Order: sequence, then structure tokens, then C-alpha cells
Amino acid sequence: MQEDSLFKNRMTELASRAYERGIWTSSEFLSLAEQDMLLRLSLPSPFTLEGGAEGCERRIALFGSEELCGWTEEPPIACVKISPVNDKFAEKLTHRDFLGALMGLGIRREVLGDIVILGNRGYLFCLDSIAGYIISSLGEVRRTTVKAEVSAPPTQLSEKPPQKALITASERLDGVISAVYKLSRSQSQELISSGKTYISGRLCETAGAQIPEGAIVSVRSVGRFIYEGIERETKKGRLRVLVRVY
Repeated sequence: MQEDSLFKNRMTELASRAYERGIWTSSEFLSLAEQDMLLRLSLPSPFTLEGGAEGCERRIALFGSEELCGWTEEPPIACVKISPVNDKFAEKLTHRDFLGALMGLGIRREVLGDIVILGNRGYLFCLDSIAGYIISSLGEVRRTTVKAEVSAPPTQLSEKPPQKALITASERLDGVISAVYKLSRSQSQELISSGKTYISGRLCETAGAQIPEGAIVSVRSVGRFIYEGIERETKKGRLRVLVRVY
């Protein structure tokens, strides 16, 4: 596809610039599918994927390293808190409401990362180059008057979700997804075969794939969880595995 080719060319250009000039370069926010394509490329520069806080799904690629560039670089990501001016008269605001208000300002989705909803407030991760415009321009979400300001990332996002134990027949991807989301094996296999499942940013379409310990599994339109491995085997030969579900 032409879009895939353009994306790969752009990532190669950023990596080459970082390597040849010894400077840090970065992309805009990448979807899971784009992160998967990036992780499969052979590039001249090392890179990391950064979302603004641990657990963010949309992430930028930051090309470079201290060894290559001679200094460290913070990801060019800001966290903007969007709050109702008067909680008493505020509507119940959803992720779609916050995103719709931002897109209504003419902002491209690629400069926006995750939006975390806590209470009736939205914490937006975005490129720091657009943060000032959002703060000065965003005055309303739906019909609720809001204020936007730079904020530290919320601690609820930075902390891992609580650990829970589940019983499954094996460490197969379809079996673990079934246990986490209480789905049938065929439902899990359909999600996997339809290209909706990612393991640590990489697309996985193999139902029998083994999940590495510590991997983040993202299932589009369903949710995400951290897989923390086998706790023990039960008397019936099944596995008690540990996960953290977002």
C-alpha cells in the first residue's frame, strides 16, 4: 500500500538523520499498526517508543541514543489536563467528547496521544509543540466550559493495575485472552485472526503464540493487559497465570 510505503520512508528518513548528524529526531504519535511496521524495519539508528507515561498505547518514535548523540533527550511530549470550570454544572464527559473537541480545533490526530479520563477530567498526551495552542484555544467540551493547563501525568496511569490470577489451559495467546476477557476460544481466535491483537506493539495473528513474560497485550476494541507469567500449575494440570488488566 502507498500509505505503508510513505510511512516506512518517513521512519527511514528520521532514523538516517539521527544517525548521520548525531542528533535526536522524533516522529508524531503512531498507532499500534504503525508501531508494528516500525519494529519490523531495519534502521540505522536506535530508537525508543514513548507515550508520555507507562501504559500509553499511542507512542512516538524517538530516534537516537546518548552514545550516538552525546547527550540525553526527553521525549517532546506534554501532558495537558482538561477540566470543567464548574463541576456542578458539567456534563458527564467521555473520551469521544474530549477527542471531538480537540479535532474541532483543526488539530491532526497524529499530534495527539492517549487521552486518560479520571473522574470528569481528561489528561491529554500531545506533542509539546501543540500544547500551547490547545491551552489557549480549547474552551468547551460538548456544552461544558473547560480550562486546559499543563500538568504532571496522573499517578493512576503511571502505576500498574492491580495483579490478578486467572486459570487457563496454556500460555497460548487465545487461551489467555479468553481467560482475561471471559470469551470463548473461538471468539478469541477471531480477534487474533482479524488483526486486532498486538503483543508489545507487534501485530500477532497466531492464536497459538506464546506470550513473553512482561509483555503488554493490546486487543483492539476490547482492552489491554500485562502478562506476568505462570504462578503455578493446578492439581488438574491447568495453569494459574498472573495478569494486570488496564
